Amino acid sequence: MKVIIAGAGAIGAHLAELFSKINQNIVIIDNDEEKLERIQADCDLMTLLASSNTPIKSLKDAGVKHADLFIAVTRDENLNLNLCVLAKSMGAKRTVAKVENVEYTDPQIAESLREAGISSIIYPDNLAALDIINGLQLTWVRQQWDVHNGALTLLGIKVRKGCEILNRPFKEIFKPDSPYHVVAIKRGTTTIIPSGNDTLEDGDYVYFMTTREFVHSMQHIMGKSDYPEVKDVIIVGGGKTAVRVVNMLPVTMHAKIFESDSRRCEELIELVDTSRVMVINADGRSVANLLEENIGGAQAFVALTGNAEANILACMTAKELGVRKTIAMIENMDYVGIAGNVDIGTIINKQALTASHIYQLLLNGDVRNIRDLMTVNADVAEFTARPDSRITRKKVRDLDFPREAELGGLVRDGVGMLVNGDTQIQAGDIVVVFCHGANISRIEKYFI
Repeated sequence: MKVIIAGAGAIGAHLAELFSKINQNIVIIDNDEEKLERIQADCDLMTLLASSNTPIKSLKDAGVKHADLFIAVTRDENLNLNLCVLAKSMGAKRTVAKVENVEYTDPQIAESLREAGISSIIYPDNLAALDIINGLQLTWVRQQWDVHNGALTLLGIKVRKGCEILNRPFKEIFKPDSPYHVVAIKRGTTTIIPSGNDTLEDGDYVYFMTTREFVHSMQHIMGKSDYPEVKDVIIVGGGKTAVRVVNMLPVTMHAKIFESDSRRCEELIELVDTSRVMVINADGRSVANLLEENIGGAQAFVALTGNAEANILACMTAKELGVRKTIAMIENMDYVGIAGNVDIGTIINKQALTASHIYQLLLNGDVRNIRDLMTVNADVAEFTARPDSRITRKKVRDLDFPREAELGGLVRDGVGMLVNGDTQIQAGDIVVVFCHGANISRIEKYFI
C-alpha cells in the first residue's frame, strides 16, 4: 500500500513512526528540510522536499496517482483541504485532511467535502475533548478506551498500596471466569506483557481489560473508592479544546474556565453555556487565583494551555491543593514521558490521538479503532475475525500467538467477554489485541 503524508510536523512525524512499524510504501512531503532529515533518520521511508507554491508538481513527484491513502496534516487547514482535492483528482484512492475549524465537522459540510474528493475530516480538538470527558467520568482511571460502544473497556490505572491484588502472582488471582485481567504493566521504563508468575507492585501503571458490568467494581478492587464523582471542574486555558470539553460536559457537571486574555474571555462567553460554565479573566496558574475560586471544592482540574511545562506545573499545584483528578494537555511529545514520571494524572496529546485515528485507515478494513498507547509504547486495536482465519482454527492456548501481543477480550453478538486459554474465537468476533513491540500487520494476518 502506498501512503503519502503532506506535513512533517508533530502529527506527520508520529504517523511516519507508526506506519514504519508495518513496512508500507511511505512518502512524506514538507518544505522544511531539517524536519524531513530528522524523520528519515528514525523511519524507513522516502522524503520529498517541496514547495507549497508548486503543489501539483510536488504531488506528481510523490507518485500521487498510485496512492492508496493521501494524508494532509500541515498547519494550514486550507492547504490540507486543497491538497486533498488535488490528490483525489490526480488518482489517490482515499484522502484525509486535518482541520482546525469545528464548522468543517458539520455533517452537511463534511458530505460536500466528500463529494469534492476529501474522504475524511480529522478535527484534533474534538478527539482530545472526548478523551478528557472520559477522564472526568472515571476519575480514578488514567486512561479509558471503550470497545464496541463499551461492551469491553480497557482501563489504565496507577496501582497504589490500597489495591487488593498487590504482590500476588497472577496465576493465583486470575481464573478462567475472572471478570477482568491484566494485559500490560508499565514499571519504571519497562513494559511487561504479564505471565502467571508476575505480580503487581506499588506504583505500577497497569492496563486492565474488563466488561461494562464490572467497571465500577474495579474501583473498589484497586483501592480507589475514595475518589469523588466530578461535579465541579476547573479548566486553565480557554482555547478550542476547552470549548469542546465544556460543550460536551454531562449535565451533572459545572466548569470554571480561567483565561488570561480578556478578548478571548469575551469570545468564550458567546461560545459556552454560561448557566453551567463560568469564564474567569485571570491566570489559572496562580495559586492565589485558584484559592480565590475555591479550587478545594473542585473534583477535577484540567490544564489546556499551549505550554506543556505550564500544564504540568499547574496540575502538580492542583494536586498539592487537594484536587484528586488532574488532566494535562501535553503538545510536545518530548514531555509526555516527563509528565508520566511526575505523576500528574491523565495526559492528553492531540498529535498522538490524531495520528492513531488516521493510522487505522491504512490497515485492512477488518481492523478498526486502533489506539497508540504512548505510556507503554504499544498499540491496542480491534480486529474482526474472518471465516476460516487462523485465529478461529484453534483454542487460544494452541494458537502460537506472538509473545509480545495479548488477546484482551472479544465482542460476540454485541456482548463483551474476556479471553482465556480455552476460548475458541469465532468468525465475526471483534477481538481486542494489545501489541507491544509486535508488528501490527503480523497480528493482522491471524484474522484474515
